[in-house]
Amino acid sequence: MSRKRRESIAFTVVVTVLVVLGALLTLLVLALSGAPGIVLLATGLAALPVGPVVATYLWLDRYEPEPKRLLACGLLWGAFVATMAAIVIGGVGGYLGGFSENVSLAVVAPVTEEASKGFFLLLLLWWRRAELDGILDGIVYAGMVGIGFAFTENILYLTAAYDGTDMTGPGGMAGVTGTFVVRCLFSPFAHPLFTAFTGIGIGIAVMSRGRGRRVLAIAGGYLLAVIAHGLWNGSTIFGLGSFALVYLVLMAPALAGLFALAVWAQRSERRMLAAALTDAAQRGLVPATDIGWVVDLRARRAARQYAAQYGGPQAARAMRDYQQAAVELGFLHNRLLRGTAPRDWQARGQEFVTRISAVRPHIAFPGQVVPVA
Repeated sequence: MSRKRRESIAFTVVVTVLVVLGALLTLLVLALSGAPGIVLLATGLAALPVGPVVATYLWLDRYEPEPKRLLACGLLWGAFVATMAAIVIGGVGGYLGGFSENVSLAVVAPVTEEASKGFFLLLLLWWRRAELDGILDGIVYAGMVGIGFAFTENILYLTAAYDGTDMTGPGGMAGVTGTFVVRCLFSPFAHPLFTAFTGIGIGIAVMSRGRGRRVLAIAGGYLLAVIAHGLWNGSTIFGLGSFALVYLVLMAPALAGLFALAVWAQRSERRMLAAALTDAAQRGLVPATDIGWVVDLRARRAARQYAAQYGGPQAARAMRDYQQAAVELGFLHNRLLRGTAPRDWQARGQEFVTRISAVRPHIAFPGQVVPVA
């Protein structure tokens, strides 16, 4: 069994076991949180922002779409593993350390929650490093973990708001409404934003050569995530005015800056992909005439539509497979040129070249003659 295969199995087993355990513990916590009707209502309300936020991250992840299975793992990790780990570790730490409620909210929670969320990114870096190509990948995976975490946490907060156990509102539907507005409408990006700093650190580490730089990037990203989270939580201690000030002065600009960074990274990926595939074409790995149909997103869609129009669903799938293999080859070739390629780059590169060679005779781009099956 190859090393790549062993690492993939190890990642899958560890994540699956922890997700199952976390899911069971989550069900237990929810069962003890309130009446089933309230828990169902809280779950439905917490789910409302999930779709739009996930769609935003998928929109950013267009040039080299990450495997949907890994993105789903990130969501599940955030929803079950990270939330339960943060609750358990934070509870035990608060009990043993004797921290006050304010210290737990502003310090303990950010430290434990960002660690529990960021650990998924470390597992990716450790066992599935080849799936990480830079900052944008780190942001996307961090976003998925943060979305899952926020979903479960919002259920717990909404349930507590109804029961009046959060001690911040009137309880009942009035408490649920206020909590829903603050957490689900005004700040659905909060947890993805915090964890994005860790994701950026992971992305920088992937692109760095020296071990010291990689460690510093990861540690720095985690520290920024904790600071951002701590400022956000700490603002709630001093009332609505402080919360609004932090939201407008720090969090909104930070979110805008993160989005701008992600868009910049996306555009940089296009330039990088074009340069890498051009070099690969000069080495005979991919036809130079195909680069434009792979690099440009509109051209990709046009090619798939052309294939579907003249060859049906099977031709469209072949075109999609070809484009995906070419994109993967381009990103891998870029890392090879930068000197940061994964250990198994030769086997992975050969796999992509084989897929390209097998599919290319059976596809045609707009303006070309459609192959006869």
